[in-house]
Parts: sequence; structure tokens; C-alpha cells
Amino acid sequence: MNASWSRFNIASIVLGFAFLYLPIVLLVIFSFNESKLVTVWTGFSTKWYVSLFNNTSLMDAAWVTARVGVLSATFATILGTMAALALTRYTRFRGRVLFSGMVFAPLVMPEVITGLSLLLLFVAIGFDRGFMTVTLAHITFSMCFVAVVVQSRLMTFDRSLEEAAMDLGATPVKTFFQITLPVIMPAIVSGWMLAFTLSLDDLVIASFTSGPGATTLPMKIYSQVRLGVTPEINAVCTLLIGVVAMGVIIASLVNKRREVQRVRDEQAAQRG
Repeated sequence: MNASWSRFNIASIVLGFAFLYLPIVLLVIFSFNESKLVTVWTGFSTKWYVSLFNNTSLMDAAWVTARVGVLSATFATILGTMAALALTRYTRFRGRVLFSGMVFAPLVMPEVITGLSLLLLFVAIGFDRGFMTVTLAHITFSMCFVAVVVQSRLMTFDRSLEEAAMDLGATPVKTFFQITLPVIMPAIVSGWMLAFTLSLDDLVIASFTSGPGATTLPMKIYSQVRLGVTPEINAVCTLLIGVVAMGVIIASLVNKRREVQRVRDEQAAQRG
């Protein structure tokens, strides 16, 4: 029975991973296809990557996406961290329930509703749609994800470290930057990367809030795919997969290095 269940579990895992990642593997493979037909392999070639970098419209869309991603992730991380601190440290202020609901509402709000509401807001205030509106929209929906990640770390934070620092004469601001911030920094970095990835991936909200000169890469890919998939699309998607994978690997290495350093510091403190 155990062997039977073991084989069943292994088969389930293999089929699950194949269902998730086999299409991605095929996309990467056919990005090096010689033929213009994306489903017929005729030989290995990198000419579509050369053609991609010579495609001005795709490169412009990629540059817009990168700028929007970095700016929105940075501001979303700052605001999300501040919201997480407010919800964790100040548990009895008036309007806390309303504030918490407003912070986490985008988590459960359909993207169509979020995009439409932001579009109506920008139209009502006379704000021309473009690069700034897309950035503001991405900050709005990604901030809540950062708040969740940072808040989960603050919930397990040892407040005695801050109390000890302030007992030794440190001001609250100095305590935050020298004690609290370094401890929660892995969560902040993880929140930034999550916000950046969500910005790269967004299509629906950007479609509602974009304007002339603010076409993001997902919007460009979607508009071209509707006319037919080309090897250039496979190439740009492969590069996006590589960027995301590299980011995940770097984050894992950084977190692992911090964990090793923390264990060493604890061992050194115990010896001392």
C-alpha cells in the first residue's frame, strides 16, 4: 500500500509540474527556432533575438515596463511597509478596521473593477492617462501585497530588541533604522520583488490606465498575439522568464546568506 501510494504521489507531482512548466519549456525551445512557424522546428537559430532587439516598438514597451515596475515597486514598498507598521504597532487607533480594509481590498478586488475605478478617477480629476497613471495604478494594487509580507514579519518581531536599544539611549528613529529595519529587510526586499513581478505581469489594469506613449510590454505582446504568435514573442517571453528566474535566485541566495550570518552571530553571542 505504501509503495502504491508512493508511486501515485510521484506520478501526481510529475504530472503537475509537467502541466505547469512544459508549456514554458516549449516556449523557450521554440524561441531558438529557425522557422517563422512557432510550432514547426526547422533548426537552431538566435536570429529572433537579434530581430527582437531591432524591434523599436517592443523595446520601447519593454523600457516603459521596466520604468513602471521599478518606480511602482519602490513606492509600493515604502507605503506598504508604513501601512504594515501602522497595523502592527498601533492596534487601537480610530478607524483601524476601515484602514485595514482599504489597505487589503485590492487583494480580493477583481482587476477589471480596480482598473475601471482608477480610469473613472483619472477622468474625473482631468488627469491625462500615460506613464504616471499606469505607475500610480500599479502602486495602488501592489502596495497591499507588500503590506501582507512585511506585516507577517513584524508579527514575529521581538520587540525587546527595540526596548533594549531605547533603554541604552537610542531615539525611536535611530532604533528603527539600526534595529528594526535590518531585521525586517528580507521581508521588505521580498515585498519589493513581488511588487515588481506583479507590475511586469499586469495587463488588465494597465490597459485601463495607459495612454499614448505608455504601452507596456504585456499590452504589446497581447496586441501582437491576437494577430498571431511570432518567434519574436517567444524570444521576449523567454527573456522575461530569465529576468524573473534570476531575481528569484538572487533573492534566495541573499536570504540564505542572511540566515547563515544570523546563525553565526547567535553562535558567537552564545560563546561570548
